[in-house]
Amino acid sequence: MASQMIVNSEQGSIVDVPGLQVGHFTLSQRLTGCSVVLAPDGAVGAVDVRGAAPGTRETDLLDPANLVDKVHAVLLSGGSAFGLDAASGVVRWLDEHGIGFETGYGRVPIVPAAVLFDLPVVRPGEDPKARPGPDAGYAACEAASRKTPDAGNVGAGAGACVGKLFGLDRCMKGGIGNASVRVGPWVVGALVACNAVGDVIDPATGQVLAGARTADGLSLLDTQRALLKGERGHRPLPGTNTTIGVVATNATLTKAQAKRLAMSAHDGLARSIRPAHTTLDGDTLFAMATGTESSQADLMLLTAMAAEATALATVDAIRHAQSIQSVTGPVPAANHLAA
Repeated sequence: MASQMIVNSEQGSIVDVPGLQVGHFTLSQRLTGCSVVLAPDGAVGAVDVRGAAPGTRETDLLDPANLVDKVHAVLLSGGSAFGLDAASGVVRWLDEHGIGFETGYGRVPIVPAAVLFDLPVVRPGEDPKARPGPDAGYAACEAASRKTPDAGNVGAGAGACVGKLFGLDRCMKGGIGNASVRVGPWVVGALVACNAVGDVIDPATGQVLAGARTADGLSLLDTQRALLKGERGHRPLPGTNTTIGVVATNATLTKAQAKRLAMSAHDGLARSIRPAHTTLDGDTLFAMATGTESSQADLMLLTAMAAEATALATVDAIRHAQSIQSVTGPVPAANHLAA
């Protein structure tokens, strides 16, 4: 009897993959933060960048042709390029715990990172200059555990918004979400921080869940349909959006195979974000393979699972997002607009 894909009935998360821990840190001074996926025993790492305006760190070493094959953490952060500083705090935490690539002169932690642009999201009384830095990355590591991570307005998804092609005054709240998929001995989990310029779609129904609103702010516009009808909005600056995430598996993979996993995970973004991978986004997905399952990997199956988990995690981010009041006006969440 053929195996069937079974989505975790409780949605699941990336920590369903043995060997991983997740921690969030959300700043008190402004709605922004960072999220870390720790792999204390190391995980084969890879990355695939599909957006045209990425903000990343340590991605070249993940090329299958390059030397280092394992990462010890992946950081996702708000704060645009400033948020890349948070990775230094993750490196410091790993160094203090003796985790890293053995050089013969000490262990060097390998921590790739990606950031999203949440600088416009400022609530009344908040400090617009507050951004995740090294202390935030360190705090996220301190908070990391095997517990199912929180979702919505936390960590890297704290200041995320979606549907910005027709102006910030018509966007909706994004966030960070989780999912996992199991088939036989394999599990694939995803953690996605969604800050897309496009709308977020429920792949099961095709329904727009959150995105650009109509001019009166009361209902959803459907960005792609509006674009195809010739409507044009206030074009955001490139790089002011971006969906970033990690897809992970317990399978034993090479770097080249992990790269295929990251590439296929982007299919999940294309199913759940419309339009995706635009010139205004820096969409970046990392892959991590912990290798706790030693049976020969079925890469065809694993890539299908990666796309499914990524789509589910993107939708989860939107379903858990909460409305906020920013200095530019209300930013409703999907549950608020539906009500």
